[in-house]
Amino acid sequence: MAGEKGTKLDIVSKVWPVAIQKAKCESPKKSSDELMIKRADSEELRHVFEKYASQVVQGEKYMSYSEFVLNYLQLLDADKYDEYTHKVFASCVDTSRDGLISFSEFQGFEALLCAPDAMYALAFQIFDRNGNGYITYDEFQDIIKHTTLHQFIPFDFDSEFIKLHFGKDKSRKVTYTDFTQLIHDFHEEHAWQAFRRRDKNNCGYISAKDFEEILLCLKSYLLSPFVKENIVSVILGEGHQRQISYAYYTAFISLLNNMELCKRIYLSATRRDETQPLSKEEFLYQSQEFSQITPLEVDILYQLVYLQNQQSRPLYKRADVNVQMTFSDLSKLSPMEDRETPFKIQLQIAEQKLRLEQGQTKRTVFLQAAESAYRFALGALAGATGATAVYPIDLVKTRLQNQRSTSFVGELMYKNSFDCFRKVIRHEGVLGLYRGLAPQLVGVAPEKAIKLTMNDLMRDKLLQKDGTLPLWAEMVAGGTAGASQVVFTNPLEIVKIRLQVAGEIVGKARVSAISVIKELGFFGLYKGSKACFLRDIPFSAIYFPAYAHNKKYFADENGYNSPGSLLLSATLAGMPAAFFPTPADVIKTRLQVQARKGQTTYKGVIDCARKIYAEEGMGAFWKGGPARVFRSSPQFGVTLLTYELLQRLFYVDFGGSRPEGSEAKSVHLQDVLSRNPDHIGGYRMALATFDGIETKFGLMLPKFRPSTPSAEAAQ
Repeated sequence: MAGEKGTKLDIVSKVWPVAIQKAKCESPKKSSDELMIKRADSEELRHVFEKYASQVVQGEKYMSYSEFVLNYLQLLDADKYDEYTHKVFASCVDTSRDGLISFSEFQGFEALLCAPDAMYALAFQIFDRNGNGYITYDEFQDIIKHTTLHQFIPFDFDSEFIKLHFGKDKSRKVTYTDFTQLIHDFHEEHAWQAFRRRDKNNCGYISAKDFEEILLCLKSYLLSPFVKENIVSVILGEGHQRQISYAYYTAFISLLNNMELCKRIYLSATRRDETQPLSKEEFLYQSQEFSQITPLEVDILYQLVYLQNQQSRPLYKRADVNVQMTFSDLSKLSPMEDRETPFKIQLQIAEQKLRLEQGQTKRTVFLQAAESAYRFALGALAGATGATAVYPIDLVKTRLQNQRSTSFVGELMYKNSFDCFRKVIRHEGVLGLYRGLAPQLVGVAPEKAIKLTMNDLMRDKLLQKDGTLPLWAEMVAGGTAGASQVVFTNPLEIVKIRLQVAGEIVGKARVSAISVIKELGFFGLYKGSKACFLRDIPFSAIYFPAYAHNKKYFADENGYNSPGSLLLSATLAGMPAAFFPTPADVIKTRLQVQARKGQTTYKGVIDCARKIYAEEGMGAFWKGGPARVFRSSPQFGVTLLTYELLQRLFYVDFGGSRPEGSEAKSVHLQDVLSRNPDHIGGYRMALATFDGIETKFGLMLPKFRPSTPSAEAAQ
């Protein structure tokens, strides 16, 4: 039976006959396609399918229900999921209903999730238990009876509403198009039945408490957090509980349904000025153009605004209420505010794609300049912090690199890094480890600021239209950052090195930064700059891409990087970046340090490299390599950690990209988009779509298995 699955894809077309044809979303020029999720590549989708599919029938792979719902979609908790819900979710993909999911069904469901009516199509699939392309009364009743809403407020299946849709004898079969209206009207019918059930005296009134319970059970998806907490408060007057009429009940629900329309009325009345206060009379006058809004709904709206602003006058005395409403008041009452629906996510993706294609032209030159200045300031603070933390290691590295392996007596002052460290403390004191720190801080602050700012800037500029950054672009961005710092930092570097080695010569007059500058002159300060380019460009071209990929690897399941993972990512990236350019660093050091009497002098980079090889061998080019790793690796670890944390602590939105991995809980697009990297194409919308059928249609099936036999019987 499972082997016949490939021929049963036509069943899917009965449910969404157009979606499979037009859900590819491949034409970026058409606005309708821009709002649709791009279909996954067939080969990539097959690779993902085979990764999760373990069932083999007649040589073909299939997914079991658990592999699809629990392992791939991750819709339910694998330890305590409800069996009925698990089966319903999986069978809506298994169109042949044989208990296994073929690749064609897996691919067809991906097409469904790309469709503009994905929530309706998914809901239809859930109700279509037999997979025959229409819904019977028994199928509809079975699903509704298992929802959590039905457990709290049972639905009357003998009502006229059911007879109108399924016929007097309940034998009519509902097609997909009819179902879309049925599921839309079902909520209103359920709310009407709930009111009648609570109106035990048939007087047309229910208590405020009953009113609250009905809204929280049946209409929770329409309630903003503020409304949820103040349902009863808004209908109280002078401390007496008020009876709710059916007119007030329906007006309240209608208002919540029409909150987006209220925003349109407000903007029309204020000529799109979101800050202008609007009185109830002005709003009521403008609302006459819209038949959906009644005076009672407007009255309730201003009662909510009045309570929201915590004014002191009683809510029920209309004559005393003089509320001025702004657009922000409406936004706080709107149930859709900050809620991510599949359509909103698709719209944001389209807008994001458009910004990328246009090179983010919406950002002004001032904003871009302000962002660069902001990053420069944070980079300077981060660089100073990192340099201070590892400066003693840098001093040891410099002295080892300057040590010549020749036959001069007393030339070998240090055996290794630890010996150098010990002798500096013995002869120069602890402060000797920080000799030359002042000019280092003066230089390292702008050096790291330039490097970090240029890397971020170039990454933004080289970002592809699809939002990705290829490895070559990462390396170019890093290399550019390394090159840009040399022009500024080379003079400071040479002064620092002269000061660091000055302590090696006993009895010589104290060397200061000013005396070094006077001795070298302007052009002398750029001695060894070619070697600096040879060192810093490869360093940055290796470091920044490695750091970016380490961040992704060590991020948690939400894509968030903790301070520990940031430090580890930056430190590990610094190891290869520091070690491989060591020969260039050795050459740079030899060129910049003043040769003592009897030592070999160098005319340039090539001459220096040739003489070092001839006199000291190949091993001399790797002198100080371990010290460079031990210095640069933790220094950039501390620097990048500080830089990232400062951006989080003092975050300013300049309209550009936010540092990746900077939020514990992703926002906007990532808030409901799948975290599973194997969710590609339409499957990126799977969680949002399943969530949508709950919040929009009220199909809240139990997620966890019942804990008691009685609870199981109730289902």
